[in-house]
Amino acid sequence: MKAVLLDAASLGPGIDLAPIRQRVDTLEVHDVTTREQATGRLAGAEVAIVNKVVLDAPTLEALPDLKQICVLATGTNNIDMTTADRLGIRIDNVTGYGTASVAQHTLMLMLALATRLPCYQRDVAQGRWRESRFFCLMDHPILQLEGKHLVIVGQGELGTRVGQLAEAFGMRVSFTARPGNEAQDTRPGLRELAPQADVISLHCPLTEATHHLVDNELLTSFRSDTLLINCARGGVIDEVAALDALRAGHLGGFGVDVLPVEPPRDGHPLLEALSEALNLIVTPHSAWITPEARQKIISLTADNLDAFLMR
Repeated sequence: MKAVLLDAASLGPGIDLAPIRQRVDTLEVHDVTTREQATGRLAGAEVAIVNKVVLDAPTLEALPDLKQICVLATGTNNIDMTTADRLGIRIDNVTGYGTASVAQHTLMLMLALATRLPCYQRDVAQGRWRESRFFCLMDHPILQLEGKHLVIVGQGELGTRVGQLAEAFGMRVSFTARPGNEAQDTRPGLRELAPQADVISLHCPLTEATHHLVDNELLTSFRSDTLLINCARGGVIDEVAALDALRAGHLGGFGVDVLPVEPPRDGHPLLEALSEALNLIVTPHSAWITPEARQKIISLTADNLDAFLMR
């Protein structure tokens, strides 16, 4: 069986592909593949292994030997699922590989924002500690997490893990109703919980119901020291509205690992605001990139190959 990995570089360095090689006769590996190159490179392959390369209807229809697509991620929006189903091509993705990594990153953002790390690092770099009349700086109020209320949107594996870690800090954790399903959910909705929250952390998919879930109207219900964290998907928050709230002192801190367009080649207001004296952190969609998480993608993909071969 021939398999072709189209975008190995998207997994980063130091990844062992042996678990996949052991399950196929031939594994052809390409670091990067464009949409236009995909058809030629997948010619004769029974298995396509792909992270973000788009496999659209014309591409799939030109590959009569293709039987399985292994997606090296949870999202499958780069695959024309309807065409794949019509052609009898099996689609397998991977889930849960980054739970520990993303949960750790979420807590890092929470701790950094709670301690006003961006503000104090800026002060130290500008020499303000050297100029202090006392042994320390106390210009920015720090939030002690113990006893504070964390509201989480998304009670899946990741959101649950973040809640467990937060409880280790002595936080009180609440999960919201699923956005768009509040009427059938016994849990309170985000709009009900937001005014009570010290920290809000988002771990939900981007859907019609969650697009700009945190908008200007919801932001006005926040307390002025509330911390807002997004390690879900760009677009779940109206980032411009949140930035305006942060600048106006109506938001205590704002941390994101995702933006609506990635990479942000045309810029983004949050990136431009990093030079300002704000409690703002933007990380480059790096919450998932621990070596352990990236290697687990390979082992889970190997499991998907096993399931395909044993069908």
